[in-house]
Amino acid sequence: MSAAAVEEPYRPYRSEPLTLLEHANKLMEQHPGHRVEIIGGVITVAPPPDVPHARVLTKLMKPFLAAGLDGEEGEVLQGVGLWLPTGPEDYAIPDLVVVDADIHERLIGNNCYDPVSFRLVLEVTSIDFNKDLRNKVAAYAEAKIPVYVIINRKHGRIHVLTDPVEGGYDTHRVHAPGEHITLPESIGAEVTLDVEAILATGRP
Repeated sequence: MSAAAVEEPYRPYRSEPLTLLEHANKLMEQHPGHRVEIIGGVITVAPPPDVPHARVLTKLMKPFLAAGLDGEEGEVLQGVGLWLPTGPEDYAIPDLVVVDADIHERLIGNNCYDPVSFRLVLEVTSIDFNKDLRNKVAAYAEAKIPVYVIINRKHGRIHVLTDPVEGGYDTHRVHAPGEHITLPESIGAEVTLDVEAILATGRP
């Protein structure tokens, strides 16, 4: 009996190397569920978030939704691509964002959107917490994201960064358990966060 022929996809010869963006997209295909980003020309790959990380995001969605930020003028979303000006192929995928309702009209490429549509970006720290506390601070500031919030599970604090300037943010406030944070009204509504309640949700 003759062996059955196996049809394989056509792979044209390619002499030039993959671009950074093509490498990132290939990594996403090879590692489903992982978060692949390019920050400052460097590809980073984060494993799928753990359950406490996901619980924090669920807890955080509630005050933003209760404030009416997800409506006709804006939206509260998770995992939306943000195109960054820090490099020709740089982009990030923040955990949670507050954006203008017309964000769909500001697609730049690779499922990433113009930073002008973003009112707030929020990250919940995971294994590589330094990326959120350092690299992304500079990247989001250069993108002129007005408000950057970091849920620092490693050190039990919530950081609120405002007033982006070159290389970082002019205002960086750190809040401890027992405090309540009122976010800037520039995000579109008054939102108050209970530091202890949020951090408690993120503990193992």
